Amino acid sequence: MAPVTDPNTLSNYQDVVTQHTTVDVALDFDKSCVHGNATLKLKVVKDIDEVVLDTSYLDISKVLVNGSEAQWKLVDRMEPYGSALKISTKGQAGSSIDVTIHYSTTDKCTALQWMDPAQTSNKKYPYMFSQCQAIHARSLLPCQDTPGVKSTFDISIRSPYTVVASGLPRGAEEFAAGTLAYKFHQSIPIPSYLFAVASGDIAAASVGPRSMVYSGPEELLKCKQELEGDVEKFIEIAEKLIYPYPWTTYNVLILPPSFPYGGMENPNITFATPTIISGDKSNVDVIAHELAHSWSGNLVSNASWEHFWLNEGWTTYIERRIQAALHGPQYFDFSAIIGWKAFKESVELLGADHEFTKMVVDLKGQDPDEAFSSIPYEKGFNFLYYIDKLIGREKWDTFIPHYFKTFHQKSLSSYDFKDCLLNFFASDAATSEKLATINWDEKFYSPGLTTPTPEFDATLVDVCYALKDCWANMAAESFSPSPSDIEGWSSGQIVVFLEAITDLPSPLSKEQVEKMRTCYGFLDSENAEILSRFLTVGLKARDEVMYKKASEALGLWGRMKFVRPLFRLLNECDRELAVETFRRNETFYHPICREAVRRDLKL
Repeated sequence: MAPVTDPNTLSNYQDVVTQHTTVDVALDFDKSCVHGNATLKLKVVKDIDEVVLDTSYLDISKVLVNGSEAQWKLVDRMEPYGSALKISTKGQAGSSIDVTIHYSTTDKCTALQWMDPAQTSNKKYPYMFSQCQAIHARSLLPCQDTPGVKSTFDISIRSPYTVVASGLPRGAEEFAAGTLAYKFHQSIPIPSYLFAVASGDIAAASVGPRSMVYSGPEELLKCKQELEGDVEKFIEIAEKLIYPYPWTTYNVLILPPSFPYGGMENPNITFATPTIISGDKSNVDVIAHELAHSWSGNLVSNASWEHFWLNEGWTTYIERRIQAALHGPQYFDFSAIIGWKAFKESVELLGADHEFTKMVVDLKGQDPDEAFSSIPYEKGFNFLYYIDKLIGREKWDTFIPHYFKTFHQKSLSSYDFKDCLLNFFASDAATSEKLATINWDEKFYSPGLTTPTPEFDATLVDVCYALKDCWANMAAESFSPSPSDIEGWSSGQIVVFLEAITDLPSPLSKEQVEKMRTCYGFLDSENAEILSRFLTVGLKARDEVMYKKASEALGLWGRMKFVRPLFRLLNECDRELAVETFRRNETFYHPICREAVRRDLKL
C-alpha cells in the first residue's frame, strides 16, 4: 500500500501507532464536561524520543508512560488542528509503550453537545452526544486523530443516565450512588472519528434479529414502527453484495433534533437524525446508507480526509444497490438522479474550479469540515458507476467483495484503490483494455462535474418533470392543479418535483405558491425532506407567509442538509429575520452546524 501523509493530524502516527485504546471517563452534566483518563497501547514503528498526540481544548493534568509519570508539553494551538501533546519517552522500533493521559474536556469541546432538559423531547432529563468526524475526537480524548490509524477499544463511561457507545455492551455496574459505569468493547479496530457516546433518557426496542432502536421513551414506539422489518433486509442485501456483516449487532440511536447530519455510521450503533422518522418509512434509506458504512468507511477506511470519496462514494453506491434490490432497478437510477442534482448544486455553490470539487482534494492547512458537501458522495458514486458500466455489472460484482476483503480493517488511498482494481483484472485482457481507457489523473484531480455526464433511467422522474412543466406554464396551458396530480407518488418523487420547481429560470409567483400549498398540503407535511423543499419554493418566490414558517422550522431542525440552505435563502429574503432566528436557536444547534451557519451568514 502506498504511504499517505495525513495533513490534518499533528501526531507522529507514522513513527508510533495506536493499537488499543482504553477510555475510562465520567460524564459531568452539571459542568458539561467529560473527565477521566485514556490509555493508548502504542507500537513503535521507528525509533522515537517522543510520542505526539492530537488534542483540542483539553485540560491535561497528568501523563504516565508504562505506569510512571512522564514529562509532557502541550504545544501552542495551531488552527484548525488544536494543540499537539508531546510526551517525552524513548522507544525502539518493534517495542510497545502504554501512555495514560488524565484529562478533562472543556467548554470549547467541539465533539460534544450537552443539552438541558428543556432541549429534549420530554423535557425531563439532560442529554449529551458526540460527533467526532472529521477531526473532533481530539477534543474528546487525546489520540492519533487520523483515519489512517485504527485501534480496538475498551470503554467505561460513568453516568447517572443510560449510555450507548460504539462497541458491544459488556454490562453496567454501580459506581457510586445514582451513577453506573457502562462498559463496552470494540474488538474490530476503528479510527478515532468513529468513537462515539451518548447518554440521557434513552429507551430501546428490537427492530430485527440483530438490531435495536434507541430513542427517547415517548418516541420509541414510533421509531420502532418506522424501522422494524427494514433493517434486517438492508443487512441481508449488503451481505450478498459484499460479505457477512462482521459487527455482531447493528443498532440505531434516534438523536434529538439538533444532530447535524442525516446519520453517523458509528460502529454497532448508527446515530441518526429524527427527521428520518416521518411516519411513512419514506426516509429509512438513510439507514441503508449508514449500514453500508459498516463495510465502506468503518472496515475499509480512507487513509486521510483528502480521499474521503472512498468512504462516501462507495457507501452511496452500496446504498443504491440496496434500494435497487428492494424496490427495483429503476430506484437505483432515481436516487442517482436526485444525487446528481445535489452534486451540480454543490459545484455551482463552490465554483466549478474550486479545489473542493475535486475527487481527491488538497486539505493542507484546511479544516476537513469546510470541504464537506455532496461532492465526495456523488462524484465518488458516479466514478464507481462509470467503472460498473465500463466493464459490466457481472465482472464489477466479482471485484466488490475482493476490494473489501483486500482492505479489511485497513485504511487506503485512491492510489491503492486503483492498483487493487487493475491488479484484480490483470489476467483478463478484455477488461484490462477497458480499464486502460480511464484517465486516472483526470478522474482524481479534475474539478467540477464528472465527465462524461452519466445516463440514468428517468422513468420515475419524468412524471415529476411533466408536472413541473404544468406549473411553469400554468397560464398558457390553463392548468388547474388537483390533489390527484400527486396521488400515488412516493415522497422521493415529490422531492424531485419540488426541486425541479426551484430550478425554474423564474420562481413561481406568490399566488402559485399559495395555490400549491392549499392543493397539495406540503406545508402540513411531517416529512422534513418535503417541507424543507416547499419552504425553499416559497422563499424563492419571496412569499412573506413562508418567512415565518421557515424561521419556525429552523428552530426544529439541526440537520445541516436543511438548515444551511434555508438560512442562506432566508438571509436573502430578510436578513434581520435570518440573524434573529440564528441567535434565538444558537445554543440548540450542534457546534459543527453552528459554525457552518455563522460562516454562511458571515457573522
